[in-house]
Amino acid sequence: MAQSTGKAKSGKVPNARKRLRLGLGIMLTLLLVVGGKLFLVQGLDVGGMAEAALNKRMKETVLPAERGSILDANGTVLANSVIRYNVVVDQTVNTKTDKFQRLETVDGQEKLVDVTRDQGISELASALGMATEDVRKAVTGNQRYYIVAKDLKPDVEDRVTKLLVPGVGTEGVSKRVYPNGSVAGGIVGFLQDGTTGQAGIEQTQDGILKGTDGKRLFETGADGLRIPVGMDQLTPPQNGKDVKLTINSDIQYFAQQAIQSQSDKQGAEWGTIVVMDAKTGNLIAMADTNAPDPNDPGRVAAKDRGVRAVTAAYEPGSVEKMITAASAIEEGTSSPLDRFTIPPTYTVDNQTFSDAFTHGTEQRTLAGIIGYSMNTGTVMVGQRLSKEKRHDWLQKFGIGQAPDIGLPAEAAGILTPADQWDDRQQYTVLFGQGVSQSTVQTVRAYQSIANDGVMLQPRLIDGFVNADGTEEKTPVQDSRQVVSKNTAQQMRDILESAVTEGEIKDAAIDGYRVGAKTGTSESPCDDGKPGYCGYTASIVGMAPMDDPRFIVEVILQRPQGNIYGITNGPVFRSVMSQVLRTYNVQPSTGTPARLPQYAK
Repeated sequence: MAQSTGKAKSGKVPNARKRLRLGLGIMLTLLLVVGGKLFLVQGLDVGGMAEAALNKRMKETVLPAERGSILDANGTVLANSVIRYNVVVDQTVNTKTDKFQRLETVDGQEKLVDVTRDQGISELASALGMATEDVRKAVTGNQRYYIVAKDLKPDVEDRVTKLLVPGVGTEGVSKRVYPNGSVAGGIVGFLQDGTTGQAGIEQTQDGILKGTDGKRLFETGADGLRIPVGMDQLTPPQNGKDVKLTINSDIQYFAQQAIQSQSDKQGAEWGTIVVMDAKTGNLIAMADTNAPDPNDPGRVAAKDRGVRAVTAAYEPGSVEKMITAASAIEEGTSSPLDRFTIPPTYTVDNQTFSDAFTHGTEQRTLAGIIGYSMNTGTVMVGQRLSKEKRHDWLQKFGIGQAPDIGLPAEAAGILTPADQWDDRQQYTVLFGQGVSQSTVQTVRAYQSIANDGVMLQPRLIDGFVNADGTEEKTPVQDSRQVVSKNTAQQMRDILESAVTEGEIKDAAIDGYRVGAKTGTSESPCDDGKPGYCGYTASIVGMAPMDDPRFIVEVILQRPQGNIYGITNGPVFRSVMSQVLRTYNVQPSTGTPARLPQYAK
């Protein structure tokens, strides 16, 4: 029996050991699984759980980029932005928070300290310059969004942010300011809703001016309070570039005053003055009547908020005779002293033409035809060119082509193909009827004559200024030779003779040689009615004629009274004189051209 019992005990031991080892193996396996899971979650975070939790705790504040300024040629600010901040509060967070923590320097070390709600409110009131009780009322309640204070400067915003008052934050607002008011108001334009360009340079250069907003990310707890030692990331905004114009704001102001006075005096619907540097194509001024103040553009009618120098196309009238004369000289079909026998009226292809003044049969030079603005003689000169050449020369002088200076709604005007001209239009285009163009297009044509026959691209945007102060000049577009230097000189002699010997003597300026041409045309009705409603009166000229530097054109739309009693000569003289003084142009020293107006 004893032997049998001993065998039974020795047989149970191996089985127990097996069960023990099995149990230990299962426990180790479970520990490995749990440990691996903890490693994946806490170490590798394969599922992104930690990141997701962090993202939920992050709060973002937009830091608006500062919109670039718009400057005149001398750096005078025409438009700029200032960043201001509103202090806002989530009242549900602030009201229920008795105390909070923030890092403060204590005995030279940064430590977390407890701050009571009352203390936070008192400190916030001090930073804002408000009464403590007013701040308490503003932060107390159940509104999730409430504005505590508005229009704060950046230094105040910084003090408020560092207080870490529960539920209190800031939001940036960009405020646009136009220091010069209506001076160049149409050119500068304005913003829609304070953020997006709505007109003028503000619209066309919006992307360059706007810049890129920054942001501030900080970590908050489940209670909505900012965690003092939590993550705090700052992405600074990238401010927009400044846009520098070719406009001289002093000349712009002077021209706006001059055209507004002339328009009011003559009861005109509107008027405009353009000043261009003939050597560079830079537009020095584009002045309109009833110019808008970008600070409050709604005070003027919508039709007055643009720049009529490029948006309004009209029949130019007799200023177009310069193109006819220059084309004939360049083609070799006429010269300044060619003799023309001009009857009281002139008929060609069953179309009869007359002049604005009564005269008998006269012997005139080409210079005299231009100097006294004779339609009859201009038709005689122009008919020596084929219809196709008449059209081509208008096109060469930029008619029918928008100036492309960087403003909205630039008009190309109307230059009908030559094969679509009727029997009368083929001749009226020679003296500026049956064709339409903007003021800048006319000035561009005269610039080529002033610049020895070389036409330059009109320039309004001179360049861009980066945040670091470096300047990027806009590329100067290719110039083109419209007529020869010799033709341009002969044409300048004709224009100067129109002032010295012709009918434009009121454009003369003491001490300077001046060349000019006037124009009068019928103005089509705007309301859809057939026919014409009034006239367009203009004068365009250059000075000094010994080395022309500037072009000035004055336009008056539908002045009241006898159109032939209205002259823009004194306005031209006043503006051109101011321009010459401003740029210190030396008085003329050469002998003025005095081409005879009558043929011997």
